[in-house]
Formats: sequence, structure tokens, C-alpha cells
Amino acid sequence: MADMAILLNLETATTNCSVSISKNNKILVLKENNAANYSHSEQLHVFIKEALEEASLSFSDLNAVAVSKGPGSYTGLRIGVSAAKGICFSVDIPLISIPTLQSMANQVDLKPDELVIPVLDARRMEVYSCVFDNNNQEIRETRAEVINEESFSEFVSGSKVYIVGSGAEKIRSVLQHPNFIFDTTVIPSSKDMAVMAFKKFEAKQFEDVAYFEPYYLKDFVLQQKKKEN
Repeated sequence: MADMAILLNLETATTNCSVSISKNNKILVLKENNAANYSHSEQLHVFIKEALEEASLSFSDLNAVAVSKGPGSYTGLRIGVSAAKGICFSVDIPLISIPTLQSMANQVDLKPDELVIPVLDARRMEVYSCVFDNNNQEIRETRAEVINEESFSEFVSGSKVYIVGSGAEKIRSVLQHPNFIFDTTVIPSSKDMAVMAFKKFEAKQFEDVAYFEPYYLKDFVLQQKKKEN
């Protein structure tokens, strides 16, 4: 199996609970459900089991696990990373992390000079965003930012800029430049992780399984009810 990589890809950063198995950079099996509410705790391990069975594989056949690293839902990311780590520990295989926004950007075919800005809905007018060129290279780092009419203005004067993802709808009315093109249909999916995961596998760009943490971007705030006297 030296010339072949069987990878398990897990995407849980948003409401889409998505599992795929890829051979090198080709998808063999895809299981996903983009429910309105998060269903990862119930569905993720079921999808992993079903995907392996459909591909006639076992955990011992895997060469690595790739997981979407965020940003995204705190709970979703933790579930995905915990599952990935557990598998890596149990069968002693490497862990690969895939930036969620870059995986989304990879879904958009761009012409030279065009840009894509994946945006995931955060709170109020805030989104997680990053800017990529037509070679899927990051040209502005990932941020959690509040959108106003000046947002992304430095990128939009020359050519088309595609704003894609769950945050696109709520910022459409704020960003008025005609070069902005909005697409809410792009969602993080494990099927779009395969090519990036295989490149990282070949380059041996692995994470430390013991210490790897998702990319939360913002501190998670847990609001607790005040104790009654």
C-alpha cells in the first residue's frame, strides 16, 4: 500500500455532518447530512461505520484521518476532532488538519485575478472569513469580523469577488459593490477535503495527535444560569 493512501475525512465545523473515504485524492464513499440543527453527536460515528462498510474497509486499512480544523461551531469541531484523535490513537495512524475556509474556497472555480471569500455565519453581523486567490492561496488571514459597507473593499476594485458560505446571505445587503457575487450554496463538506488531505499526506504534514486543538478563533463563552439562593 506504499503507493496508495486510504484517508478518512471528517467535516463537522458547521451543521453539515460529513464523512468521506478517499483513495489518494478520489472519493470512494460519501455520507453526509446537512440538517438544520447539529446532529453530529448522533450521526458522526454512524456515518464512519457505514462509510467503512460501504468501502469494504476496516479502521486498520486507513492510512490517516483528516479533520476539518475550523473555524466553526465549537461543539461541532470538538466532536469531529475527538473522533479523529480516537481513531488515530487506536490504530496508530497520522492526523491531518484541513482549514475549513480553505476547503470551501477550493469548491469555487476562479479565473485569473478573481478572488473568493468564504464566510461562515457567526453572531449578529459577524462572520468568520478568509480571502483566497485563484490558486487557493490565502492572501488575507482568517478573521472573526463584523461586516460593514467597507468590508473587503480593498479586494473588490479589480475583478469579481465570490463571497460564499452560510454568512453570504446576511451580508449581501451591506456589500453593494457590483463585483461582489454571493453564493450561499457552498458548505463545508468532507468530499472537498480529499485533494488537500492527500497533498498533506504525501508531504507528511501531520499534526501531533496528543496536542492538536481545533481552530476556534474566538474564546468559547459558556453562559451559565445563576445559582438560585
